[in-house]
Amino acid sequence: MIRVLLVDDHPVVRMGLRGMLDAEPDLTVIGEASSGAEGAAMALAERPDIVLMDLRMPGGDGVEATGRILAADGNIRVMVLTTYESDRDILRAIEAGASGYLLKDASPSELADAVRAAARGETVLAPSVASTLIRQVRSPAPPALSARETEVLRLVAAGSTNADIGRQLFISEATVKTHLLRVFNKLDVADRTAAVTTAMRHGLL
Repeated sequence: MIRVLLVDDHPVVRMGLRGMLDAEPDLTVIGEASSGAEGAAMALAERPDIVLMDLRMPGGDGVEATGRILAADGNIRVMVLTTYESDRDILRAIEAGASGYLLKDASPSELADAVRAAARGETVLAPSVASTLIRQVRSPAPPALSARETEVLRLVAAGSTNADIGRQLFISEATVKTHLLRVFNKLDVADRTAAVTTAMRHGLL
């Protein structure tokens, strides 16, 4: 019997998941939690085989909870089940050690099979998520921006002029231009708009 813990802040979602999983002869839901912090505490108390973890919840982020669980017990498998599939969310979850990343539009049979696969130690990814990871591997991330460069670019994204940025950061307009030129070089772009869109696409803003 594969023991599953549900972590999701929506009671109706948990109820639906419990109904689907408990209908399977080899799966059983041993508990429910409504936040990442509560889920991590319950996982370490109950030691389930699988944790189905939502990502964005009040009272505790799912990625942070995943990291806490796996740091304490590497035998527990955490599988993300969420409505979000942004590049940043996917990468954060996988880097935290999640064994899978499924979207909530998965069918009952897909979910049950994914839980079984994760329990066997396999990695389970929704097709769109797998495509995102492949794209990330094929397109290496740009060099990291410094804290000041990020600060300047964030103000550019907010619509501030170089003069505005200089006044807000207490630096000269020439220094602002220098930071922007470095950003352009790192991101391999030629103007402010391209710098902002490229940085956002790579999760730098």
